[in-house]
Amino acid sequence: MSRFRAKFHDPDGRRYGFPTYGWRCAPQGLATRRQLSRLGLRPAGAEPVAQLMWSRGRGRVGVAYLYEVAKAAPKRPMDAGRWRTHQAMMRARRTCRSCSTVFDFDLSRKFGRVCLGCLESQGVTV
Repeated sequence: MSRFRAKFHDPDGRRYGFPTYGWRCAPQGLATRRQLSRLGLRPAGAEPVAQLMWSRGRGRVGVAYLYEVAKAAPKRPMDAGRWRTHQAMMRARRTCRSCSTVFDFDLSRKFGRVCLGCLESQGVTV
């Protein structure tokens, strides 16, 4: 069975107003953000030139934008400042907002990033 979906094939952009291709039918030289990332590239502010569309089941449609690989720039390297920022963000996910204890795991957003000990002291049953 072919994976080609004529429903999403619109390279001229007449139906969707934007050049559209079905799953695995994009022309060479175009890639999604994730594909660019695997190649060590980033869109670098370039606008998408086309889109991919596919059926996600039960009438839902998935969409991914396509960028030109030739216009993509290399990813920025992880320098010391960016690494410090990343570590601070990750530490914030592991810090209890009530008692300020830092754990080895991310605290649940469901309870407002508060540890189990603090939740029990507040009378919340988990």
